[in-house]
Amino acid sequence: MKIEIFSDFSCPFCYIGKTKLFSAIKELQLTENVEIEYKAYQLKPDASKLETLNYKEVMRERFNGNMAKMQEAIDAVHAHANEAGLTYNVDEIKIANTENAHRLAKLAANYKAADAFTERLMNGYFSHGFNLNDTTALVGICAELGIPIDEAQRVIDEQLFSDELAQDRYDAMQMQITSVPFMVFENAYGIKGVEPHEIYVKTLKQAQQIANKRLAVIESDAACGADGCDI
Repeated sequence: MKIEIFSDFSCPFCYIGKTKLFSAIKELQLTENVEIEYKAYQLKPDASKLETLNYKEVMRERFNGNMAKMQEAIDAVHAHANEAGLTYNVDEIKIANTENAHRLAKLAANYKAADAFTERLMNGYFSHGFNLNDTTALVGICAELGIPIDEAQRVIDEQLFSDELAQDRYDAMQMQITSVPFMVFENAYGIKGVEPHEIYVKTLKQAQQIANKRLAVIESDAACGADGCDI
């Protein structure tokens, strides 16, 4: 079963949605039957790659200094996170540019480490104040996952995987995706935003039915192989 996840490392609901999805996958014992593809969706592509902004300061500006409204929004995020078994530390979150993280996620996928890379970054960002602008730290995580340091550094220095990021943007536009997380199951079902656990379970079951039908094989003796053709 193929699942595409459009998300950004700085999106609090993306981490929550991903966690809920993986919980449902584990519950249904589909871990070995699911292929996850992470699709880059930058929420703030113009964010500085050098300086970071305090999350609460950004939220305060968003709500025009209305502290009550700001806290209400933060509490809502915390509630969703807690429901998924996550602990967010908003006091330590630093708004940064996520482009380099997305580039390295593409590299990690080549080493079958995209899941581990994404989990490390999202957990670090929302719970431990990880700075996504810190390229040394980003490359360090790659090294911990068995990805060659020189290759990871080259991705940063030479801005590799630009075509792949552009393709992700194009795919999002074609699907008219304007917010994340957005998950596409077997190119047939979609989940936008964060939903209750049972929705992920239901959608996985439906997508699995489609995947099973696509894999159904009708066998015939009239076929050719390495040893020739059977008639």
